[in-house]
Amino acid sequence: MRVVMFGFQTWGHRTLQALLDSEHDVAMVVTHPRGEGAYEKVWSDSVEELAREAGVPVMVRERPDDEELYEALKQVAPDVIVATNWRTWIPPRIFTLPAFGTLNVHDALLPAYAGFSPLIWALLNNEPEVGVTAHMMDDTLDAGPIVLQRAVPVGPEDTTTDLFHKTLELFGPITVDGLAEIASGRRDFVPQDRSKASFFHKRSEEDIRIDWTWTAEELSRLVRAQSAPYPQAFCFHKRQRLEIISARVSEAVYGGTPGRIFYREGDGVAVVAGAEARRGRSKALLITKVRTEDGTELAAHEYFTTMGGYLTSRP
Repeated sequence: MRVVMFGFQTWGHRTLQALLDSEHDVAMVVTHPRGEGAYEKVWSDSVEELAREAGVPVMVRERPDDEELYEALKQVAPDVIVATNWRTWIPPRIFTLPAFGTLNVHDALLPAYAGFSPLIWALLNNEPEVGVTAHMMDDTLDAGPIVLQRAVPVGPEDTTTDLFHKTLELFGPITVDGLAEIASGRRDFVPQDRSKASFFHKRSEEDIRIDWTWTAEELSRLVRAQSAPYPQAFCFHKRQRLEIISARVSEAVYGGTPGRIFYREGDGVAVVAGAEARRGRSKALLITKVRTEDGTELAAHEYFTTMGGYLTSRP
């Protein structure tokens, strides 16, 4: 089929490479300009560069709503559009232009985790698996009928970085296989159950601030979810920002006030956590590695040379 691809960052790059390696004719690529946001600098392989290297015409747009782009798409006359990690609204006159419509590829098991940063949100929520969905685009974001869906398990120590690499491997195959389903004439794709839908916003600074009333289990997942190269979870110690690079749940129960720097346990330092900690029913967050405000990385035992005092959410 004759394909136009809308895509951005490494997800789009991997999808475009799969399309170039397939039997399909990639007639044009539309991509975003390079972003300056923290999450746009992560996994930022250039779709534009790959397309130009392959001799495919490229148009760079923040939003695909101008007449020049629309006329170019009509001129190209694609059979189908493929969208991967396209980060702004695609208007109906664009996604309905091809005879076979638009196939969107999203890194979540829809209808849950539509929107942004689905792997991070899923890990925070202790989901047992994550995955990728190829679905037909309609008027509601990430809500169209499902063509194919593939999942991978979330391991007990997995970080978002681990889940990124696991799910990235699914993007090329699910795109090419999804196009094969469309080309076969199938139209009985599975409607999404909207009663199970959830939509998540973009991550920001406030989303990585540590709240010591969260349980140690929740905070451990936050640290794993904000693994490098993502912006890392942070708190404050003596009014200085402190990033938590690695942590886990303590073996022992530590009672007291959330945020109290309490006890050395193994290779870590236990910090009291959880709204119920004062009742002596909560385990602590066992911090094992930190990064100071000047960028110095230290083992917890090196940084916390004495016990006592508090880690806080704000200076």
